[in-house]
Amino acid sequence: MSESRPRIGIIGTGAIGGFYGLMLARAGYDVHFLLRSEYSAVVENGLVVNSAQHGSLKLQPVQAYRDAEQMPPCDWLLVGAKSTNNAALVPAIRAAAAPDAKVVLLQNGLGIEDGLRPLLPSNLHLLGGLCFICAHRSAMGVIEHEALGGINIAYHSGPADGQEAQMSLVQEGVSMFKAAGIDSTAMADLAQARWQKLVWNAPYNGLSVLLGAGTKPLMENPDSLALVRAIMEETFAAATACGCQLPEVLVDRMLVATSRMPDYLPSMYHDFAHRRPMELEAIYAAPLAAAAQAGCAMPKTEALLQALRFLEARNLDR
Repeated sequence: MSESRPRIGIIGTGAIGGFYGLMLARAGYDVHFLLRSEYSAVVENGLVVNSAQHGSLKLQPVQAYRDAEQMPPCDWLLVGAKSTNNAALVPAIRAAAAPDAKVVLLQNGLGIEDGLRPLLPSNLHLLGGLCFICAHRSAMGVIEHEALGGINIAYHSGPADGQEAQMSLVQEGVSMFKAAGIDSTAMADLAQARWQKLVWNAPYNGLSVLLGAGTKPLMENPDSLALVRAIMEETFAAATACGCQLPEVLVDRMLVATSRMPDYLPSMYHDFAHRRPMELEAIYAAPLAAAAQAGCAMPKTEALLQALRFLEARNLDR
């Protein structure tokens, strides 16, 4: 293991962890993948990414594990599993982490690092990774990468003393992704970065479930488009009330970018379709609570959460 090529562990080899892990492995990094239900398929057939941007990619053999105890100590751990499972992931993170390891949460939502930090050893660094990517699993070990792929990284907490040391670690992570051909940016303020991504996630994730539609029909219908904009503007106002200054043009810029994307069904749509718990706490409840504490109302976002909770309870037979 060398300083230029650290050992990387993927905790949760779904669409996100699988895509970034494959790209890093192809760039020459020593990447180890923790899998559960897909272990046998990936060991037998490899890990496949069908990418609109990079073409058809395959990693085989894959350094795959069913048990994190069997993984070698990793310098970087990329957590691609959904935030609904974070507490259950702690034993795997502890088992696979090298001393002074950097743990990066490639997850959506607000406050997820705050919830995980008390459960981790103090010698581990905790960072946030904001993934701007359209990807989903189409079969065991097969990922469809439809568009984008950039990742922004920011430091949350750990033994790095002072902003300079923290940003040095963030830049190390950024350089790692860039070496794999992935656009990556160092962010100085994790809360601001998470709020900025929520401006997109809040409308499209929930509305895709509620209305049974991807981004293209949501953008083409004037009523759904107005609702998308309203939820974006509520999220923007909440970020401002919480002390995070986002670019004034952010909402318009996101709407234009989404209108140019291929039709995309966000991750929450797939979770609902496969009867998995949705990330309602991280994407909706936590931002609503933070906004309420700052004196900012988000009525449309709150109504969306209430509807999603009803649908989830019925979907999971609660």
